[in-house]
Amino acid sequence: MESTARPILVSEADANPHNHAEKDRRDSTSRPRAVRNRLPDERMSVTHKFNVGGHEGYITVGLYPDRQPGEVFITMAKEGSTVSGLISSFAQALSIALQHGVPLELFCDKFSHTRFEPSGWTGNPEIRNATSVMDYIFRWLQLRFIREPAGASPAGSLALHRETLSPETPPESPVPVTPPVFVEASDTPSCRHCGSLTKRNGFCFICENCGASTGCS
Repeated sequence: MESTARPILVSEADANPHNHAEKDRRDSTSRPRAVRNRLPDERMSVTHKFNVGGHEGYITVGLYPDRQPGEVFITMAKEGSTVSGLISSFAQALSIALQHGVPLELFCDKFSHTRFEPSGWTGNPEIRNATSVMDYIFRWLQLRFIREPAGASPAGSLALHRETLSPETPPESPVPVTPPVFVEASDTPSCRHCGSLTKRNGFCFICENCGASTGCS
């Protein structure tokens, strides 16, 4: 009686055990595949208007349900198609990276304090001067989504520390308060007369090269 079972075809590549070992080696050394976490169809967003050296623009940040940024749109007002297209493409690449899990802190460290035109005064009391549009954008993102609000935790931690002290423990001596000292920042504006970097003089800036100031002394 003849057997009616179909023969199992095995290719030469599958029959060779060396090929299986090579495939396992490639799988073990390959980089992990990133997974994109898209935002929901309806999401919250924050829009911020900025002005850097007279150049206005808008930042719109789409948020995940936990209020963390997942997409960024940047629109420059009264700019040519080349500048607007480059800024928009950069924002799209930033959004894709955020949705693949790249930390926002990494971008803020890389692009903060980058220096190119346009630059200058911003009108924002938290970011008075920006060395470029990218500098302003990532410093604002850092202040808005990374930095903890000032004065949020010291009161609670101090009260807890006082409760845990035993009656025999003497109170700590008060820490002397030192007056604020102005230091020369890396983002000081350049002199509008000679182009050299200025130095802080009180609440203004003065050029040590030609002696010009920002208008006050």
